[in-house]
Amino acid sequence: MKSKSIDVSIIILSYNTKNLTLACIESVVRHTQGINYELIIIDNASTDGSVEMLKDLKRKVKGVVVILSKENLGFSAGNNLGMSVARGKYILLLNSDTEFGENVLSPMIPWMEQHPKVGVATCQLTNPYGSIQPTGGMYPDLWHLFLWSTFLDDLPGVGELFGSYHPHPTFYRQEHSLDWVTGAFMLIRKTAKEEVAEFDPKFFMYAEDMEYCYRFKQKGWGIRYVPIARIMHIGGASSTGEGVHFSNNVYGKERSVVGEFKGIGLFYRKHFPAQYPLASVLLKIGASLRFFVFGLIFQQTQAKNIYAKAFQSI
Repeated sequence: MKSKSIDVSIIILSYNTKNLTLACIESVVRHTQGINYELIIIDNASTDGSVEMLKDLKRKVKGVVVILSKENLGFSAGNNLGMSVARGKYILLLNSDTEFGENVLSPMIPWMEQHPKVGVATCQLTNPYGSIQPTGGMYPDLWHLFLWSTFLDDLPGVGELFGSYHPHPTFYRQEHSLDWVTGAFMLIRKTAKEEVAEFDPKFFMYAEDMEYCYRFKQKGWGIRYVPIARIMHIGGASSTGEGVHFSNNVYGKERSVVGEFKGIGLFYRKHFPAQYPLASVLLKIGASLRFFVFGLIFQQTQAKNIYAKAFQSI
């Protein structure tokens, strides 16, 4: 008897998020109906008991694929491991600090079927308390990098008129074509992925999703934000440690901010090396303005230290 084809391979990357990873897996299993899927869990050499939990899960749950890395490969190389064994028509990259509260894939997979020119899509992400979370935006080309670095895209009407690297949360109330979407929930058409290949492992964490989407668009594939379904995303759990919300964790914020500045620089060095000198100036302006506004005017010592490190990282 011919086995049923797999609609989607759900890949969850785990790093020291044992309880969150288990909650994520349970929410996927509980809320996913009408879709033939496989679960692929990659652990990036966790030290919090995740490895033992996943071994136990593999024994109890038939068909789940568990890959245990001996080192922390980062977001890009870790997800590449999962994608290398994925058998589904679609691939869903799902952060371990997300949870399904509804049957997310039931509307998302048919939507992708109806839009064959879209290579990557994401749904609506919300914070734990229900507010809409930014989920992607425009590329940080020199124009958008200038608007973002100088806070100009925060002015009323500017982001709406020119687009923004990080749009205001109200932007995400409607469906949009974007240049990049977050890797927290990235639904990828496998035939498109075969044209684009893997994540670049040089992007260890932060800006890797933006760089990956750039290559999809270079191949002619659309990138789409589709708020017909939603998931909850804590954000930054692998950076901050489990049980500490990202917004309250200095180390997590530092890794995120510095990682983003470094990631944008790496993006320019890879794809637009001739523009990198100007891009680095704009990044330094952005770090300096945030150091001045948040660190000196608003007397936020944490922000002052973080943006000083961001400036030094460029």
